[in-house]
Amino acid sequence: MSGEDIATKSTIFPTDERQVSSFNENGSAIIKVVGVGGGGNNAVNYMYKQNIPGVSFVVTNTDRQALLNSPVPEQVLLGPNTSRGLGAGNKPEKAKAAAEESAEELAELFDEDTKMVFVTAGMGGGTGTGASPVVARIARERGMLTVGIVTIPFLFEGEKKIIKALEGADEMGKYVDAMLIINNERLTEIYSDLEFDNAFDKADETLTDAARSISELINFKGKINLDFEDVNTTLKDGGTAIISTGYGEGENRVTKAIEDALNSPLLKNRDVQTSKRFLFNLYYSKKSEHPFMMGEANEITAFMNNFAKDVDVIWGTSVDDTLGDKVKITILASGFEISLSNETTYKPKPRIFGKPKQEPAAAVNDSRIAVEYGEEKVAERNRQKASANYILLTPQQMDNDTLINFIEKTPTFRRGSDTRLREEWRTLAESQTEIAEPTHQAPKPAQETTGHGMREIEFD
Repeated sequence: MSGEDIATKSTIFPTDERQVSSFNENGSAIIKVVGVGGGGNNAVNYMYKQNIPGVSFVVTNTDRQALLNSPVPEQVLLGPNTSRGLGAGNKPEKAKAAAEESAEELAELFDEDTKMVFVTAGMGGGTGTGASPVVARIARERGMLTVGIVTIPFLFEGEKKIIKALEGADEMGKYVDAMLIINNERLTEIYSDLEFDNAFDKADETLTDAARSISELINFKGKINLDFEDVNTTLKDGGTAIISTGYGEGENRVTKAIEDALNSPLLKNRDVQTSKRFLFNLYYSKKSEHPFMMGEANEITAFMNNFAKDVDVIWGTSVDDTLGDKVKITILASGFEISLSNETTYKPKPRIFGKPKQEPAAAVNDSRIAVEYGEEKVAERNRQKASANYILLTPQQMDNDTLINFIEKTPTFRRGSDTRLREEWRTLAESQTEIAEPTHQAPKPAQETTGHGMREIEFD
C-alpha cells in the first residue's frame, strides 16, 4: 500500500507503542450517545448493555414512564411543564417545545470532557422527530462533533408517517455535522431470514457498531494510528455519512471485509465511492496462523481505484489479536452523493372520471421517498394503489347496516379476489350497488366520505 496508491496519514509510527485512549485524562469518556424519544431510548438501552469502552450514555424523553423503564442512569425528562411527563402525543411541535424548555439541562450534558456526540432517534413519531433536532443543535453549539443517527419507517407504515419522518430528518440535518440514516425497509432486504425481533436488533447493532468503531479507531494501537482528530476531519461538516465495519476470512479476506462493511442498513441508495472524505482502518491479528501480508493491501488499492481523484483519504492499521485468521475493516465516509437506479421511474396516473391527474404534492412526495427507499419500491407501491377496486354505495345503501357490517368484516385481501363474496354483496344491496372500475375512480383512503355522501370501500 504505497503513498502513490493512497494518500497516507502524515505521521507514521514505526512501532506500535502509541496508545490513544477514548477517555480523557480524568477518566471520563469523550464520546456520548444521547437517545431521544422511544426509538432512541431503545437503541441506547441496547447499547448501554454492550459495555463499550470510552462511551457514555443518556436517555431523554417526554414520557416519564419510558425513562423509569430504562437501565441508563443518566436521564433527562424533556419539558416537565410542557409534556407533564406524559409524552408528546405523536406531535413533533409539542416535543420541540418540551426540548426547548429543558435546553439548560441538555446543555449541561455536553461538558468540556465530551468531544463527540451521537444523537439518535426514531423518526415519524412525536418526541424523536420533534426533540432530536433541538438536542443536536445544543450539542453543536457547545462545540461537539455532532453526528445524528436516525431510523425511518417501513414502507407499510404509510406515506404520511414516512414524509413526517423525512421532514424530521431534514430538520435534524441542519444541526449536525454528519447524518446517518437507518432505513427500516432495508432490514427486510438484508435480514429477511431473521426473526422479526432479531431483525430489529440489527438496527440497534448498527448504532452500537458505529459508536464502538469510533472508540476502537482512537483506542487500538498499530503501526499507523488514527486519533480523534482524524475522525473529526472526516465527519466535521460532512453531511450524509457512513460508519460501518466488516469482517473477512480466507481467500481475498480483505475484499470480503470491505463487502461486508458495505452491506449495511446505512448504505441503501448511496454510493460510498462518490464520497469526498474517506477514512478506513484495517485490523489484523499478529497471532494468526495466516499473518497479514503486504500483498493483501492490493485488494484495498483495487477498491480505492474506483474513487474520484479528489477524495481525501485517511487510513490506518491496528492490531487486534482476538480476530484470529480474520481481518476487520472500519470505514467512515462523508459528503457522498445519493444514487438512484437508472431505470425510468414509474409515474402513476390516477384517474378521476377518466381524466389523468397527478397532484404536485404527490409527485414531490414520491421523489423524496424514492431517495431513501429506491425508485422500484415507490413504483411498486404506486402500481398497487392504481390497481385498487372500490365499491360505491349510495346514501341509501349506506343505511343498510347488514350490508355495511358484511363488507367491513370481510378481510381486504379477499375483497378483490373472492367472486362469491362480491355476489353476496350485490344480493344484500338488492342490485343497487355499483362495482366501480379502477379506471373510473382514483384510489382514495378507505372510509372516506365524498362530497356526494358516497362511501368508498377498497377491494384490495
